[in-house]
Amino acid sequence: MPASPNSQEAVPPSEARYTNDLLARLKAKLVEDNPAGIMRRDAHPKMHGVVKAEFIVEPNLPPQMRIGMFSEAKTYPAWIRFSNGAQTIKADIGRDIRGMAIKVMDVPGEKILELERNERTHDFILASTSFFMKDVATVDAFAKATTGSIVTKIGFGLTHWRVLWMAYKSFRKFANPLQIRYFSCTPYLFGNQAVKYSALAPFAAPDPIPDPPSDDYLRLAMTSQLKDSEVLFDFAVQFRTDSDAMPIEDSGREWPESMSPFRKVATIRILRQDCDSDEQRRFGENLSFTPWHSLPEHRPLGGINRARRVIYEAISTFRHEYNHAPRKEPSSWEI
Repeated sequence: MPASPNSQEAVPPSEARYTNDLLARLKAKLVEDNPAGIMRRDAHPKMHGVVKAEFIVEPNLPPQMRIGMFSEAKTYPAWIRFSNGAQTIKADIGRDIRGMAIKVMDVPGEKILELERNERTHDFILASTSFFMKDVATVDAFAKATTGSIVTKIGFGLTHWRVLWMAYKSFRKFANPLQIRYFSCTPYLFGNQAVKYSALAPFAAPDPIPDPPSDDYLRLAMTSQLKDSEVLFDFAVQFRTDSDAMPIEDSGREWPESMSPFRKVATIRILRQDCDSDEQRRFGENLSFTPWHSLPEHRPLGGINRARRVIYEAISTFRHEYNHAPRKEPSSWEI
């Protein structure tokens, strides 16, 4: 029997210091970038749309996969936010990481976060690539380099060449947010095992990027497709089968699918809809996502996720207070 994922977590003594330093940098940058008007997210601020969906757990899953919110065949309502990863809002044609943040509703059971223990939401945070930074110390150094002097940037490049190479491979161009494969990047509990998640959109061939592309062509492609038809994603888990090849604490290491393929546990059905109203965009701006909106059976694992617990909570609170916007979890498709 594999070792418990809990025993595989190893918290570096300096992790809290790097987490707090990164949080301070992010807050300062938000204030600098938003001297007036709406304060947007520190990452993934450009939203293509937030859409109504169903999260449909597969029937007849094997016993070892009937865990937590996958313990029975059930259809949950959900909201899904699609976005660009860049810290500033810019034209979609640039190479970037794209995001898919899933908020499943009507999930029973006490959740991990103390202040939201009785909420009935469960979040899955996915991106169009595997993560390219090992730990929170690396993320903090990257944040320092991006806002620092040319000497700082060169120093980071010399000492973190793997990060830059992985980032280059991760930043890509896409034609439609509904035609991308997404990954959780970081590991999670699945009962007494560790997994990563992926959402796959089955389609014959991707659409071509429009020529010339408008600044917001990803939003236009998504909203146009959903006016005509629903969209399905396969939601799958990849079980950790090798502690060396599939580390918990190094989020920059992709787990080989040749050693452990992804296995479908649910279907995401994005309903046919008009998702481009001003009201829906405002709703999407005020939504908060964190992997710690979670049942204990699916607790986030590893250093990046431990930092997320602190940073996502603080930034969300900071942003909502700045915007004088209520911060609450949705309970239905009503907005």
